[in-house]
Amino acid sequence: MKKYLLPLTVLLLAANLLFGSVTIPVAEVVSILCGESGTHPSWSFIIWESRLPSALTAWLCGSALAVCGLLLQTAFRNPLAGPSILGINSGASLGVALVMLCGSSLTASSAFQWGSFASILTGAFVGAMSVMALILFLSTLVRSNVLLLIAGIMIGYVTSSAISLLNFFATAEGVQSYMVWGMGHFGGVSLRQLPPFAIVTGIGLLCALLLVKPLNALLLGDRYAENLGINLRRVRLVLLLVTGLLTAVTTAYCGPVSFIGLAVPHIARLLIGTANHRTLLPATLLTGGLIALLCNLLSVLPGERGIIPLNAITPLIGAPVILYVILRGRSRQDFH
Repeated sequence: MKKYLLPLTVLLLAANLLFGSVTIPVAEVVSILCGESGTHPSWSFIIWESRLPSALTAWLCGSALAVCGLLLQTAFRNPLAGPSILGINSGASLGVALVMLCGSSLTASSAFQWGSFASILTGAFVGAMSVMALILFLSTLVRSNVLLLIAGIMIGYVTSSAISLLNFFATAEGVQSYMVWGMGHFGGVSLRQLPPFAIVTGIGLLCALLLVKPLNALLLGDRYAENLGINLRRVRLVLLLVTGLLTAVTTAYCGPVSFIGLAVPHIARLLIGTANHRTLLPATLLTGGLIALLCNLLSVLPGERGIIPLNAITPLIGAPVILYVILRGRSRQDFH
């Protein structure tokens, strides 16, 4: 099944370019991508400034979140670990809320301009890293995976409460801007903003791929990993930095996208039937990008009805997967 992941990704990428709320003939899409001017100038703008950046952003974001979920599930030996469940997304959201709701100069119209966007990225990174550091600290005190999971959920509730208070005291423009951002979307990145997003995400994914050996050692337990010469403190620090970086940059650009980081690693395990990260990590990366491209395609309604919020689609795919994993007892099989 894994040999079909790349062709399916290419197929969905093409579908994201061909289909949208505006009907553009296939020949016109191909000619525009080849550098020719379309019959209508607006079609060139739609392809280059909307569909292409949105599709590439979806693939990068889905891959990054899926890899984050796999890293956390392996590091904490918990099949229900993920950026959203452990409160990392909430921490990034709180950092963005502090910027968007407390920054008087930031409005809905300027939310994704680079000057203010750098502040959003910084806020998301600091928020995500703070929660990750707290979770890592709690993991040294709490040995039970269930208790650690509950602690992550409680952290999420606390950050959500803080965001609610910020919304209560914020201006109407700030609240509207934050609500639109919080629905999740892949269309907020222009072609000009795509290179920095791709570079940062690519660096994070490359660092994750270099962690294959220590991740496989962690599957067998901390003592076994130490006997193999793995520096657990250093590995967990790198995991913290990589996960925090990828979660922060994807949350800043695309909003708090739910369920992809939690569900996709399980989908990849079901597809390839192994927990070996040498195979599982690339498969998870490809599956995450594929699922995100599918969600991005489904979010576009034909006609003039607009775009469905991304977080209204991802749970429809992710929730059944998690329920299946729980009911079939896959966690014990996958992590032992």
